[in-house]
Amino acid sequence: MDETTARLVDYALAARAGTPPADAREACKRSLIDSFACALGAFDTPLAGLARGTARRYAGAQPAASVWGCGWTTSADMAAFANGTMLRLLDLSDAYRVRSGGHPSDVIAAVIAAADAGGASGAAAIAAAVAAYEVYCGCCDSVDLNTMGWDQPVYGVVGSAIGAGMLFGLDREQLGHAVGLALAPSLALLQTRRGTLSNWKNCAGANAARNAVFAALLARDGFTGPDAVFEGKSGLFDITGRFDWDLPAARGQAHRITRVNLKNFPLCAHGQAGAWAALELYPAVRGREIVSIQADVYAQTLHEMASEPSKWAPATSETADHSLPYVLAVGLADGRIDAASFLPSRLADPALAALMRKTEVTVDPALSGRFPQSSPCRLTVRTADGAIHVAEIASAKGHADHPLDAAAVAAKFRSLAQPRCGGPAAAAFLDAMQSLEEAPDIRAVLALLADTETRSAEPRA
Repeated sequence: MDETTARLVDYALAARAGTPPADAREACKRSLIDSFACALGAFDTPLAGLARGTARRYAGAQPAASVWGCGWTTSADMAAFANGTMLRLLDLSDAYRVRSGGHPSDVIAAVIAAADAGGASGAAAIAAAVAAYEVYCGCCDSVDLNTMGWDQPVYGVVGSAIGAGMLFGLDREQLGHAVGLALAPSLALLQTRRGTLSNWKNCAGANAARNAVFAALLARDGFTGPDAVFEGKSGLFDITGRFDWDLPAARGQAHRITRVNLKNFPLCAHGQAGAWAALELYPAVRGREIVSIQADVYAQTLHEMASEPSKWAPATSETADHSLPYVLAVGLADGRIDAASFLPSRLADPALAALMRKTEVTVDPALSGRFPQSSPCRLTVRTADGAIHVAEIASAKGHADHPLDAAAVAAKFRSLAQPRCGGPAAAAFLDAMQSLEEAPDIRAVLALLADTETRSAEPRA
């Protein structure tokens, strides 16, 4: 294996043999709870039903893993796909961005599927998740693959393969093959997140989790993969240029899972501060005629949420939750931003279209200079009576420098999960997750949500 693969593999083997520090373990449990909240909150959406239906075609396959909230199992790789799709569907899952960026909790779908399939302990699942996050976020810190046209599954599949491989008990050689088997076929195009966004925007990370679990199982069965997938001729570095996939945690430094951003609103991470600003101004502008909306943002917000025509007239929920003009309009009009804000009826509202036409989004170099340490937005709304209303958010609540604590994450879980699984099951699951490192078999924890599918709930778009 090449040197980069060897560094990733050796880090994973050391992580499997050790125990993450307390701050990383607690951060991991918050991310796990947050991820299950996002998945159960999306359970009744049409795309979640499609993903479960696809996974159910493989019901009873071995090695088996559960689809979260269901009383049946499917193949481990298809469980990763279905769970990963639900996890990402509301765009409420965590985020991490330095040079590149994405949603590192995508790796949780692979890690939990592998832990479930192998009957791993809670402690083993935590160690694998922390390592998978470190690998994922390490790439985000090391190189800007996004501006080269590559999407986050490129590094998501590597982090997921590391986590799944740890739990499937792969040795050094097998783990190296798993990395090659995962990465070589999984170079994903950023076109997934441009123009009118499709269902695949919510499935791309889940597919990386599926591919990673499949790759780890192939390696366990004796399949070999490209042995120089990074540094060899026509390897990744021939496409991207050489970069150092650095892993400071391997040298005893802080784990990156402690610095991920959690979300309060079901929309792009770059729009979280704008959403808070809109809700802050809502009481002042409610019932008044809005003349203009000015959003001063950092450059990445404009690029991701306001630089294409589709973001100024979103036709799908996937596009709307990545449209800053839409997010500001619905927040100022409704005084809330949640899953219902992205229903077809809201997208078609002419009043929101009118507000978007009154909106201007401008990059403020001073705000750009504060990113990614913070995620600022300044919102100025002028009303017909001549009043000017301003709200500036330095960082959205949930950003790493304004984090959600364990109580806030638990409240998010209850809000999203209780309508689907009921109060007693939600409370039991939260209790079990708080002491997850003591669980001898993670399947007992997952079983607490097993009857979720039988409960009635209103369909959500």
